[in-house]
Amino acid sequence: MWGSSSKIRKLAMKTLLFLTTALTVVGFAPAGSFAATDSDYSIIASVQNQTLVDGSTSRTPLEGVTIKVTKVDGALVGQAVTTADGLCTIPVPSRDDYVIEIDLSTLPDGLTLIDADKQKVAINRELFTTNTKRVTFFTGRGADAGASTAERILQRLSDGIRLGLIIAMCAVGLSLVFGTTGLTNFAHGEMVTFGGMMAFFLNVNLEIPILISGPVVILLGGLFGLLLNWGIFARLTKRGIGLISQLVVTVGLSIMLRNIYLFQFGGRTKQLSSYSKQVNLEIGPIGITPRDLTTAILGIIVLISIALFLQRSRLGKAIRAVSDNVQLASATGIDTRKVIKFVWFAGGALAATGAIFRGLDEQVSFSMGSDLIFLMFAAITLGGLGSAFGALIGGVFIGIFVEMSSLYFPSELKAAPALFILIVVLIFRPQGILGKSQRVG
Repeated sequence: MWGSSSKIRKLAMKTLLFLTTALTVVGFAPAGSFAATDSDYSIIASVQNQTLVDGSTSRTPLEGVTIKVTKVDGALVGQAVTTADGLCTIPVPSRDDYVIEIDLSTLPDGLTLIDADKQKVAINRELFTTNTKRVTFFTGRGADAGASTAERILQRLSDGIRLGLIIAMCAVGLSLVFGTTGLTNFAHGEMVTFGGMMAFFLNVNLEIPILISGPVVILLGGLFGLLLNWGIFARLTKRGIGLISQLVVTVGLSIMLRNIYLFQFGGRTKQLSSYSKQVNLEIGPIGITPRDLTTAILGIIVLISIALFLQRSRLGKAIRAVSDNVQLASATGIDTRKVIKFVWFAGGALAATGAIFRGLDEQVSFSMGSDLIFLMFAAITLGGLGSAFGALIGGVFIGIFVEMSSLYFPSELKAAPALFILIVVLIFRPQGILGKSQRVG
């Protein structure tokens, strides 16, 4: 009897051990039961110097670069120095949220990060699908190394104009929607992201060149704008829902779409395949790739075309009339519903166009539109709420101001002065540069 009980106990212990091990493998083991030891988790950091040789990318590992790992609250977890293969391993105590930072002062002279915004990389516990997590930093020859102050200013001015053209392109649609409907659309940034992701899907997944897929993406962006109006905002307006309530809906819509994009696309930035390998053209002290020069020229053409369309075409005049006074425009025979539908289509198409240019320049990410949304609001506030021409001028000015501010502020804070302008304009000239002052009350 006792022997039988002993066998049962041994069998039960083996079964319990098997189940606990299985749960550990799939990640459901309770704390303290056969969990990985403290030394089982680590972060592997790689530092690679990237150069272009005959149009091909060449990468060389960098030795002697210091990498730090901290908790989200800034507490140091560990640090290490890269070896000859450009790698270093930093043990971490557990699967948790960490920030990996490269010490720029330990880089060789003349080298800097290719993407200045990637000095710190945040990872969360969900990314630890295995016991190790790899992070790579890419460096290159600094464009400002050895450059005079005047040359750096001209380079930033060039970069600012390109950014400003993209902001202006996206902001015009946002401004037109506000002017014709009175709606402040915080989901407009996600309309930009939609265009970027459609461009990535067609260009990378389906391998369609951007020259062919670009017009399709612009059409899809316009249809997405129409879908949002038909499915949500036109119905809310028909039911008499106020603009404040609709504004709250746009905030919720923005959060929902951003999380959908994150789930489908992932958290990493991804590059479009077309024109990914470019060598800078030297135009005096300014360095610019043929791709960026082409997109800048196309951006200017698009914005001039928008201005001429609004100024001279019959539909453009109807849009400006509805923006000035909806009731008066309707009384003169203008079909305001058709105008609003066209504005939503145009807003989505322009957002997709800006997304293509932004994706070629800065890669595609799930947050590319939300990163620009407050710069767009700053642009239309500066230019004049509801004024398409104001959005054009304000967008270019904000883009230049953002890039020029990076001469004096860290890259992480370069958008802050633009937002400060938004506050100043709202205090001292709320109607903006081209807006008209109105009596309230």
